[in-house]
Amino acid sequence: MTDVTGPLEYDVVVLGAGPVGENVADRVRAAGLSAAVVESELIGGECSYWACMPSKALLRPAIARAEARRVPGLSGAVQGPLDTKAVLGNRDAFTSHWKDDGQVAWLDGIGAAIHRGHGRLEGPRRVSVTGPDGEQLLLTARHAVAVCTGSRAVLPGLPGLADAAPWTSREATSAQRVPGRLVVVGGGVVGVEMATAWRALGAEVTLLVRGEGLLPRMEPFAGELVARSLTEAGATVRTGVSVTAVERDGSTGPVTVVLGDGERVEADEVLFATGRAPRTDDLGLETVGLEPGSWLTVDDSCRVEGSDWLYAVGDVNHRALLTHQGKYQARVAGASIAARARGVKALGTAPWTAHAATADHRAVTQVVFTEPEIAAVGLTLAEAEAAGHRVRAVDYDLSGVAGAALYADGYRGHARMIVDLDAETLLGVTFAGPAVGEMLHSATVAVVGEVPIDRLWHAVPAYPTISEVWLRLLETYRG
Repeated sequence: MTDVTGPLEYDVVVLGAGPVGENVADRVRAAGLSAAVVESELIGGECSYWACMPSKALLRPAIARAEARRVPGLSGAVQGPLDTKAVLGNRDAFTSHWKDDGQVAWLDGIGAAIHRGHGRLEGPRRVSVTGPDGEQLLLTARHAVAVCTGSRAVLPGLPGLADAAPWTSREATSAQRVPGRLVVVGGGVVGVEMATAWRALGAEVTLLVRGEGLLPRMEPFAGELVARSLTEAGATVRTGVSVTAVERDGSTGPVTVVLGDGERVEADEVLFATGRAPRTDDLGLETVGLEPGSWLTVDDSCRVEGSDWLYAVGDVNHRALLTHQGKYQARVAGASIAARARGVKALGTAPWTAHAATADHRAVTQVVFTEPEIAAVGLTLAEAEAAGHRVRAVDYDLSGVAGAALYADGYRGHARMIVDLDAETLLGVTFAGPAVGEMLHSATVAVVGEVPIDRLWHAVPAYPTISEVWLRLLETYRG
């Protein structure tokens, strides 16, 4: 790519060129504003190279094999091991071998300027960029600066951990060989997905969870089904345990995880999937009166509270740490920036319905690509009750649906919808079972659209599909 030339003043300056930053740039460019994007790593960000794409490429063969083994007439053909070289090669292809030429070409194609280097705020509407060669540039924004720098994995301050070369999500999704033994610390989404993937590729996996179950932010049955599946696949799942120290024999030798009761668990690699922190610690936030390293609080247009020019979009605002929700916010933020630049008075300082990230309040969608798959939107029962809603949880065993029985022998799954008893609409839906991720959007439409239960009766699911569970849930609700 040729060096960026031209003026260093733009309508909008975007810090971070992951999917969120790319979408902000795309929206403001489509509105006729000039935009510059600053990135210190690969254009395309975490999702493209170390998260969504590589992790799902690793998981897809594992899930497909598990499902195929339960299909009569096919099961006998898929009893062997996965082709590790092919799986890792496919993963590498989906990351473009950690090269960002294609993403650079896309940004060039929409007319956004790219500045490689580390960007920092230098006061209102000013961003300094330190390039790879140490050269510094100063960019100014006429209308807005959007912070889209995402989040990073957090490692706990355990004795010995810093010297033990632990895996985070980045190493877990980009490793070039299968470890013989892998300890995974943490029972959230990253922990269970990576335990699933590497166990399927042949690693002896031990999953250590401090709490009493997996996927603690989802309905309890989701974590229970995933734990059962991992155990049946040969992984060791231990809950209610704490890690107090980590030891490593040299830089490449075995790693030992020390538990709270003194027990020692040895492995070849250890993955810590224990949380995320915002990548805001070295962004110059102090120059605009904000705290370095903090999550940034925003309104529903993703504008930082107390500012008329600074936006925080995606993970950094801590509303929903998911790529698709960040891209949704980016579309909202980009439209809002463009509207304010045109002087649209309807925006004012309050959320504007047409450009407001309302889905981030109670309609967040998420799929966990484990075996079985977990798909959820909106509130869990516990969240709905804590929020003061008068609700009822309606449950149905997915194995009782004709489409599920046809999908695979011994289909195991569960569905739950949370009904607001006052409005008779849905506040949340969770599915657990093979292939349920493709049913999530129907639940999302019902939740976001606040579709009355009486109208859902007329959304007729096709027979025999797994989506017939909608009819069974409604029948259960009506009794």
